[in-house]
Amino acid sequence: MSKVHLIESPFPLSSVKGLGPKRLAVLNELNIQTIEDLVLYFPVRYEDNTVVDLNQAEDQSVVTVVGEVYSTPTVAFFGRNKSKLTVHLLVNNIAVKAIFFNQPYLKKKIQLNDLVTIKGKWNRRKQEINGNRMYFSAEEQGETHLEPVYRIKEGIKQKPLRDMIRQVLDEVTIEEWLSEDLRNKYKLEPLADTIRTLHYAPDKTELLRARRTYAFTELFMFELRMQWLNRLEKTSDEAIEIDYDIERVKAFIASLPFELTDAQKQSVNEIFRDLKSPIRMHRLLQGDVGSGKTVVAAICMYALKTAGYQSALMVPTEILAEQHAESLSELFGDTMNIALLTGSVKGKKRALLLEQLEAGEIDCVIGTHALIQDDVIFNNVGLVITDEQHRFGVNQRQLLREKGAMTNVLFMTATPIPRTLAISVFGEMDVSSIKQLPKGRKPIITSWAKHEAYEEVLTQMTSELRKGRQTYVICPLIESSEHLEDVQNVVELYGAMQAYYGESRVGLLHGKMTSEEKDDVMQRFSDHDIDILVSTTVVEVGVNVPNATFMMIYDADRFGLSTLHQLRGRVGRSEHQSYCVLIASPKTETGIERMNIMTETNDGFELSERDLEMRGPGDFFGVKQSGLPDFLVANVVEDYKMLEVARDEAGELIQSGQFFTDEYATLRSFIEDNLLYTSFD
Repeated sequence: MSKVHLIESPFPLSSVKGLGPKRLAVLNELNIQTIEDLVLYFPVRYEDNTVVDLNQAEDQSVVTVVGEVYSTPTVAFFGRNKSKLTVHLLVNNIAVKAIFFNQPYLKKKIQLNDLVTIKGKWNRRKQEINGNRMYFSAEEQGETHLEPVYRIKEGIKQKPLRDMIRQVLDEVTIEEWLSEDLRNKYKLEPLADTIRTLHYAPDKTELLRARRTYAFTELFMFELRMQWLNRLEKTSDEAIEIDYDIERVKAFIASLPFELTDAQKQSVNEIFRDLKSPIRMHRLLQGDVGSGKTVVAAICMYALKTAGYQSALMVPTEILAEQHAESLSELFGDTMNIALLTGSVKGKKRALLLEQLEAGEIDCVIGTHALIQDDVIFNNVGLVITDEQHRFGVNQRQLLREKGAMTNVLFMTATPIPRTLAISVFGEMDVSSIKQLPKGRKPIITSWAKHEAYEEVLTQMTSELRKGRQTYVICPLIESSEHLEDVQNVVELYGAMQAYYGESRVGLLHGKMTSEEKDDVMQRFSDHDIDILVSTTVVEVGVNVPNATFMMIYDADRFGLSTLHQLRGRVGRSEHQSYCVLIASPKTETGIERMNIMTETNDGFELSERDLEMRGPGDFFGVKQSGLPDFLVANVVEDYKMLEVARDEAGELIQSGQFFTDEYATLRSFIEDNLLYTSFD
């Protein structure tokens, strides 16, 4: 299929007036390769050049005024190559002195009685403007009072770039992608007018209207693509229907040493509906730390076994894989043949495991990225589960999925994803949420202490240790930093803890250690060979140690809310009361707000929404792994209500079947080419 463009241009980028080889190279560095790229290269901000009344202007504010020159301008030179140009103006009968530094050439352009427009900082007491721009005609100032400011590099300036975009806009054809009914329903502008206004807005009202139209267009196109992909996957003839034995599954659930929460039951039912249907499951299971996602996964694996299929569980670390293998073995007993496949499994043991897997003798395999190596061949895999899925790259997940052709896929995460991100990042997935903790779990008591209260926190920690419990001590850095001298580092803190409690009782964990070293320390902590684990955030997703009931997070204001919550989730994993103490003396309002929020709630879903508001979508998972679309105008946080409307409208169009008629053939091609956003995965 030939590439379908948003913008039809009769000429290449290189033919634009004023664009020589050097400037063309600079544009290419700015990712402007085509006419379309140039037209969609929107300003990063706008300077307001609206003429103001000086009687109303605030002192020291930047103002734009029009005045008549009533005396000959003067230039005074001082220092080395420095100058000061003074111009006297009458601005609405107010005598104003305008000063321009190091622009002596302006004097030749200024004539007595000329009307000039000046922009600069207003000093009310001196009746003086410290000027930075001077326009000598309305044409030079431009048609708009909002001056577009673009991201540029050395080799091209603002004015030539503006001129090029204006020239191109006059000569290209911009396709309309939203139906007239949809535009009328939401009072949206034609796309051609919208794009022109985003470059040359006459006023703020028009700019906001244009931004709204373009943002909705991006979100609508995105949702169309996501839901179309979902439909294509779900209606595939190759999808596996899992005909599990419900009676055996019920008996397995009844044999569990605990009762499922209502949220767990609901999630199991949602997943089972997917498994039974003639469509491929593509579901996200999200739940707070300790909410019981693993049990839900175990029930699903058992259901696959009763239907004659294998299942696979991929996790990010070896210690987590071992933990899952151990806990699942306890749950299954001798009803399932479980295997553990990590990088540590080598030689004859690995060869035998792979042979059994391919022969179908293994019901469930648990492992790290070792599961996606070429020599790992399944006999009949029907379910692939990835735990902490955002820690795997898209390609890793895809490779595991492809080992089972049209296998059902379940993603699990203990990082509750805000509804706004769940819609956008996982727009092609169904989402199940577990918002209940198992019975008997006590909420973690979280408190905030400033650095001067450190000794009191140690006393509280010592009290827990005397009860035979274990503790975590977390801090942000591995080694001391010149740039963050006030931040405690993990090596220093480890030494301080050893001096206070004795060397044999304290362990150290950080990201620069080898996998073997990390696993050894975590195992010793799990076996209660050490009482105190001093660590960086590498422990955020780690081994389950129910006996750990106390966590101290040093310089806690250096972490985002989601990270703090994930760290806190390492404790509170038993019937014993657990505590988390945040040690921080934040210097910013944001830091103080984070500390207050953490002490107010244990709800990971509420925290994730607050974290998203404070940090933005790009930082929530890390842009490269999140799959966030890189919208040109829309913002999934600020525009989340618009995103929901776009999702509903896209869903209605897909479900009506109209989208698959000839009328929408061009639009379907356009969405495949993905031209309203610069990246998708």
